[in-house]
Amino acid sequence: MRVTATTAAPLDVDADTIAVGVFEDEAVAHDHGDALQALVDSGEAKRGLRKLAVTHAAGRRIVLVGLGAREGFTPERARIAAAVALGRARELGARRLCWELPHHVGDAHAAAIVDGTLGAAYRFTELKSAPSDDAPAPEALILSAHYDVGAAVRHGEIVGAAVNAARDLQNRPGNVLTPAALADRAQAVAGVEAVVLDRAGIEAAGMGAFAAVARGSDVEPRLITLRYEPADAVGPLLGLVGKAVTFDSGGISLKPAPKMGEMKFDMSGGAAVLAATEAIAALRLPIRLVSVIGATENMPSGRAVKPGDVVRAKTGTTIEVLNTDAEGRLVLADCLAHAVEQGAERLVDLATLTGAIVTTFGGVYAGLFASDDDWSAQLTTAGEAGGERLWRLPLHEEYAKAIEGRYADVANAVEDRRAGSIVAAEFLRRFVGDVPWAHLDIAGTAWDRGLPYADKGGAGYGVRTLVALAEALVAAG
Repeated sequence: MRVTATTAAPLDVDADTIAVGVFEDEAVAHDHGDALQALVDSGEAKRGLRKLAVTHAAGRRIVLVGLGAREGFTPERARIAAAVALGRARELGARRLCWELPHHVGDAHAAAIVDGTLGAAYRFTELKSAPSDDAPAPEALILSAHYDVGAAVRHGEIVGAAVNAARDLQNRPGNVLTPAALADRAQAVAGVEAVVLDRAGIEAAGMGAFAAVARGSDVEPRLITLRYEPADAVGPLLGLVGKAVTFDSGGISLKPAPKMGEMKFDMSGGAAVLAATEAIAALRLPIRLVSVIGATENMPSGRAVKPGDVVRAKTGTTIEVLNTDAEGRLVLADCLAHAVEQGAERLVDLATLTGAIVTTFGGVYAGLFASDDDWSAQLTTAGEAGGERLWRLPLHEEYAKAIEGRYADVANAVEDRRAGSIVAAEFLRRFVGDVPWAHLDIAGTAWDRGLPYADKGGAGYGVRTLVALAEALVAAG
């Protein structure tokens, strides 16, 4: 979809369909052809969020989009309104859609309209043999405003494309998106230096925990390190770490068969880190960035790590493996230590880490754990800016005691299953030293979110948060 901005009025733009928003308790700002206010006055058109009505005026289709109360019109609500409008425009066969930016809203709303439209237009069809019978999305989106919103529109386009790129990675099956394929995709990111280690390189780097997970599969693992260092960078070196288990069978501690196919999504954290890195580089944000992605399968075999085995992480910490299905924390332990070794001064990791977080929050919030109160607050604010809700859960020495090992320094799981998400975060905290660190457990929010702009399949969750975080660090200097 081609995306542009204009200061021309919607009726002066080459578009067959126009979307016009209306707030509760407000009249239609520009009544094209005197048809829109009549729809509202008659009760046919509703002003509530997600409400739609269609009319024709001046030879165009016009979709009247309810925006709800102005005081509650956040960028996330703009994203939702844009997505439902795109759905109706698609049904109508629109080829060129023009959105009239609602009056007295900011650039963040303009960017969100673009982002939401691109999200709603997304379809994963690359593995389909026959064309979809779904109506095609419009070929062009034009945002009309009284002032130049070109920069905001460009921002929304870059972020929306990055989210969709993460969704593409998530939706590919494990036999297509192997660790090597993910590494190839990372090496193609423009403006970023990529270093990739194979199995031998991971073992030589002393990453015994990561290597242990990879041992059960014939498919080669990859450690992906991306560096973005513009000359005008300000602020700390930001470290982003993503878990990318491209298929998770559970290993010897085999998962139940129902829904095991969804375990191709266990690389969602890595997909978000890769896509956010690409967006940050495309936006040319003046921030230094090191992104680390641990990519592997977790499979059972005669070579696989076994319950009761003891492995040694990059930091020298010994780990007793009580459950091979708690593999993500083994991968992340070495990746976090690697990011610290690379000089990261702030750390965030994203992972579909625990089923316990799904029990806690469902698909509404991701779990946030942090070693630093200020860093936690910055992540929460970034999540709000990106429409990705985070809720902080506690870390405490009493939880840390639960992972003390009987035969090694620490154990990778607790057998009574209490406070599972917190205990997993306490395990990760052992590998970050004194660097301010936050962990996002996105197991409940990574796919099948049921949102108008991210309904089924991969959601690209975390990309918007990471971009907003980088922008906030730049603003703080």
